Amino acid sequence: MAQGVRAHLRYSIDHEWLEDGEPARVGITTVAADALGEVVFVDLPEVGAQVEAGEPCGELESTKSVSDLVSPVSGTVVAVNEAVVDEPGTINEDPYGAGWLFTVTVSAEGDLLSAQDYADKFDAVVDG
Repeated sequence: MAQGVRAHLRYSIDHEWLEDGEPARVGITTVAADALGEVVFVDLPEVGAQVEAGEPCGELESTKSVSDLVSPVSGTVVAVNEAVVDEPGTINEDPYGAGWLFTVTVSAEGDLLSAQDYADKFDAVVDG
């Protein structure tokens, strides 16, 4: 079954999503969450940290592997989701909602895909 992606978000080739706003919100896609399996540990950038588009800024550890968290934008981290640090499984349960990872004041964007382009590339479906 194809996984769903949200139409109002933009996506990186590294499976992060970006919700535009001030600040912008970042998380991982259902494609990434499903590929990782059960997420058991999350290492997020610190508030105030500078992140660079296309560069690792944290890690997600699952029962299967450890994967870099790659920032889809450059900017300053203004908040992190402490709830997913305490309960990493939230990322699997609700990657587009309660499982968001951090917010950032964007200074530059990386290469981002539309929901449809991401869905086409990774055999997913756009679902609202």
